[in-house]
Amino acid sequence: MSAGIEGYVMAFDFGLRHIGVALGQALTSSGRGVATLTARQGKPNWPTVSQLLEDYAPGHLVVGLPLNMDGTPSDMALQAQRFAQQLARRSGLQVDLHDERLSTRAARSSFAEAQALGLARTEHELAACLILEGWLAAQ
Repeated sequence: MSAGIEGYVMAFDFGLRHIGVALGQALTSSGRGVATLTARQGKPNWPTVSQLLEDYAPGHLVVGLPLNMDGTPSDMALQAQRFAQQLARRSGLQVDLHDERLSTRAARSSFAEAQALGLARTEHELAACLILEGWLAAQ
């Protein structure tokens, strides 16, 4: 179990057209996809995000940080950081960034199995699950 983390944690796999959302908890160190949001140039429909936060009442938020394989920020990293800052401001919750290298590739390769198990309906949701589980493991 992750020390100091109680209740639900919501994770976001940020993208310019889609944002995957997953929910999990430290007790199980696992997550499940809850939504794939449509975004326009990285901007989600914020009322939809607010509704997810109200429905699931997470105590902590995590946003995937897209880094290059050498650990340097990718072109998308700045946009993901901006999204995380807006999310923190709008929600009033702490938002952590978590290295998401290879999460999209891993989501693509294991999506069929995750979908069959009911863990995610889209690759975006599964990528958010992987970000969440990675963050929980690092705590």
